[in-house]
Amino acid sequence: MDKQGKFCFLKEQYFMDFPDDKLMRNKGTVNGEKHNRPCFFAFRDNLFPIYWLIPISSKFDKYYSIYCKKVSRYGQCNTIRFGTVLGQRSVFLIQNMCPVTENYIEEFYIDPISKKYVAVDKRTEKDIIHNAKKVLQLYRQGKPIIFPDANKIYNSLIKKEISKDPKPDLSKEHTPWNDYLIQLHHDKEKSKDFTNDKEEER
Repeated sequence: MDKQGKFCFLKEQYFMDFPDDKLMRNKGTVNGEKHNRPCFFAFRDNLFPIYWLIPISSKFDKYYSIYCKKVSRYGQCNTIRFGTVLGQRSVFLIQNMCPVTENYIEEFYIDPISKKYVAVDKRTEKDIIHNAKKVLQLYRQGKPIIFPDANKIYNSLIKKEISKDPKPDLSKEHTPWNDYLIQLHHDKEKSKDFTNDKEEER
């Protein structure tokens, strides 16, 4: 199932594997019900089989005030966006987003009435993802605008994925993830050839 634009909750194991005090793991209230962890909006990474999760908050007035101050100072604010979730005004905290792989997602947010996956309208979804990708671009250029150490978590997730799937499928060279594995595979083969050549010269 495609998880882009869906809302989900994280397993506690994620916070144990990546003990970052900037991750939002406080208790949240969704549709009047208490949850052990906050609810996250998910969108796909452009390169690897990773999802970026953006925590949502119901503290609209608090974050709207912060948003207005940033717009007044910088002329825009990409790190905080707004939308409606099940009729409730919600804040999307892009500044607190974090990368995850599917195995860390515990469950998806289901509308208790319709029994369907909760989602925002397409316009809001597009706005959130567009701004999140801009923030990611700036973050990867060295600007500290994401609070958790997202790069550290991201690189750790990639290493874990490689350890699970070390051999690429050479018939599928046109996916970013498989291309990455193929490049690693080629680099390892070159390293082996170089080592063998050196041993033969002795």
